[in-house]
Amino acid sequence: MSRARAVTVSTLGITQTLAWASSYYLPAMLATSMARDIGISVQLVFAAFSAALVLAAFLGPLAGRSIDRYGGRPILIATNIIFALGLTGLALAQDAIVFFASWLIIGAAMGAGLYEAAFSTAVRLYGHNARSAITGITLFAGFASTLGWPLSAWLELEYGWRSACMSWAALHLFIGLPLNASIPKVTVPSEHADSTLPAPPSDVPMGLAEHKTRSNYCQNTGPARRASVLLATVFAVTWFVSTAMAAHLPRLLQDSGLTLASAVAVAALVGPAQVVARLMEFGLLRRVHPLLSAKIATLLHPVGAACLMFFGAPAAVLFTLLHGAGNGILTIAKGTLPLVIFGPHGYGLRQGLLMVPARVAQATSPFLFGFLIQKWGASSLWISSLLGLMAFACVLWLTRDMKSQDPAA
Repeated sequence: MSRARAVTVSTLGITQTLAWASSYYLPAMLATSMARDIGISVQLVFAAFSAALVLAAFLGPLAGRSIDRYGGRPILIATNIIFALGLTGLALAQDAIVFFASWLIIGAAMGAGLYEAAFSTAVRLYGHNARSAITGITLFAGFASTLGWPLSAWLELEYGWRSACMSWAALHLFIGLPLNASIPKVTVPSEHADSTLPAPPSDVPMGLAEHKTRSNYCQNTGPARRASVLLATVFAVTWFVSTAMAAHLPRLLQDSGLTLASAVAVAALVGPAQVVARLMEFGLLRRVHPLLSAKIATLLHPVGAACLMFFGAPAAVLFTLLHGAGNGILTIAKGTLPLVIFGPHGYGLRQGLLMVPARVAQATSPFLFGFLIQKWGASSLWISSLLGLMAFACVLWLTRDMKSQDPAA
């Protein structure tokens, strides 16, 4: 990787860490204080957050199309300003209406400023060769919760939650915005971009047959439409499971026999497991097709959940590590699979459309899975395991379809 490219990937990784820490990971630390100060329930705080996620889902395609056309630099700069406005609105909110409106502003920034936008920016810059860039971005942003949760908690404890929100807003304006402004401009008009992008990726190893397969997918609307549906299903199912675990993992581990302190300590292993898995993807798995990585990753949660349900507390660490590793690889797959299957042309819009069901599933996951836990306890993992197996089946179907386009693939 060239020095200039490494700097760009690092920049996107740092700004993604900031974006995730100041939005997706914010309510976990500040929701209780927000609710108490404004005079609303904690459930209403998370309802506002869910509304922000739904808005982000429907703005994603528009943001992706804009990145296809203009590149990611102007879009990501705008999201820093919008994030800052929303966070400032939260800090100043005195009633539920302003509070909800501020979360919707943050939702607009999330729709154009989280992983999909960063992946689309990398693809717009590097074309077929963007797989290593996507992996690099996720390596940085994998620490968003590790850094964001303690920082939000410390700011809230020392200065109050309103000052915490203002601090995050300042970080967007004085760190995130200048960094995103340093991202290279796209100099090739979007309508000519695909013909000038570097093809045959060195970091997405494919033979000629696989290039033919991708070409067939792009030209044959039937298989292309089916591939889109299968990918959207995989993304929705896996994001539902990962968000459910992010919201309820300590409780599930307690229901499996761990004490509260042990459950929190074991749950903290998810972050390191994600990062280690992404390092493996960057090293060991970068030479295999992303579909193989995705098949492995979709099975890790069901395997870990089965161990936890059969063996109880002694298998808690194994379950957490397997779940975290699978989630870490799947985050990369969300960026690389559309690139490998359809190519870089129109990537941003396609990525935005594919992620609409995933964002909606993400918004509903904490409530729905919380209801399942309340009813069945740790046995709820049977449901998440079945969803993981459904994702695995979709990836198998997608692999079969690709091979049917070209038997040599």
